[in-house]
Amino acid sequence: MKLIFTITLCLSYALGTYSQVKRNTKESNYKFKEVVRHSASPVESQGRTGTCWSFSALSFLESEVMRINKSDEPIVLSEMFIVRKAYEEKARKYVRMDGKTNFGEGGAFHDIPYVIKNFGIVPRSVYSGLKKKSDTYNHAEMFKNMDSIVQQANTSGEGLRSEWIEAYGKALDEGLGELPESFKYKGERYTAESFYKMLGINMSDYISLTSFTNHPLHEKCMLQIPDNWLWEESYNVTIDELFTSTLNALKSGYTVAWGADVSEEGFSFRNGIAIVPDANAQIKVEGEDNKNFSDAGADKFSEAFLNPVKEVVVTQEMRQKGYDEKETTDDHGMHIIGYNVDSKGRFFFLVKNSWGTSNYPEGYLYVSESYFKLKTINIYLHKEAIGDKLGSVIGL
Repeated sequence: MKLIFTITLCLSYALGTYSQVKRNTKESNYKFKEVVRHSASPVESQGRTGTCWSFSALSFLESEVMRINKSDEPIVLSEMFIVRKAYEEKARKYVRMDGKTNFGEGGAFHDIPYVIKNFGIVPRSVYSGLKKKSDTYNHAEMFKNMDSIVQQANTSGEGLRSEWIEAYGKALDEGLGELPESFKYKGERYTAESFYKMLGINMSDYISLTSFTNHPLHEKCMLQIPDNWLWEESYNVTIDELFTSTLNALKSGYTVAWGADVSEEGFSFRNGIAIVPDANAQIKVEGEDNKNFSDAGADKFSEAFLNPVKEVVVTQEMRQKGYDEKETTDDHGMHIIGYNVDSKGRFFFLVKNSWGTSNYPEGYLYVSESYFKLKTINIYLHKEAIGDKLGSVIGL
């Protein structure tokens, strides 16, 4: 009887361990053991738009709402409500600055608290930004019209006149639909402001961390990327602190929004993995990434995506050099919801993307510690998630 029990226990343990093993492709020899995975809303597609910053940040906030309210049912928020209000504010700033600031589809994580604090938020079911449910997002024509209106307003030198503001609003109405003044959600009537209050989140609780030595460490700095049109600040920390704060957040029940460079050869959404292999690895690239980094982009082929390889040991100096020489650029926003370890004990973050579910991990990918340290632009997370030690160092 004791022998049978022992065999059964061992078999159960073996099956349990095996069931937790994940792979980045069906053919992969990477074996990821899932350590932490937090709740997240379903994977979506940003379509042919440069709005990853809204999709990723709202996915993060949807997980926050579930965490705070102790619920497994996501409240899916409207990415296009955020996009629309950010586009409105961005256009006004562009004209006020005589065109000496960025005006484009891109944005930053700071846009989300700015919009929600000032205008609220609505559920996606109320404002999807699509004319038909079967449609996919494509802002090319809409943004062309918006840009034309803003450039005319800028060159006229007449400032914020009602004529161009009204024309700009109509372009947004045609592209995304008119905003509701109020709406019903689960039997209750809300405005965008009252819906924000109902969610139970406080947008003042969230901070951005970055890691670049052209600013003093452990102080606030302006994130010097074109899409930071709000000129908002991040806390500047070391790359080890950036990594450990992300790991600490995940261990403590939080998720993290992640801004990164995805143009690297070692980033392959189709293969469900992002790595920084050493010089011996050969990666073949066919095709090009699109300008908005809104899909899987160029095809990449390498044994390194299928068989575990030695990765580069990333230093602070290496990271800074990539940023200074424009090898590391602000490309894409995603959502880190968990972490895994491979057969060698190396950490890989589980990252939710906004490019649909066409790859093997169904919209997710595994990001190595080396890739994270080398190619992260910034992270966005709850201020309590980073831990007391780092919080004390940066003066929270």
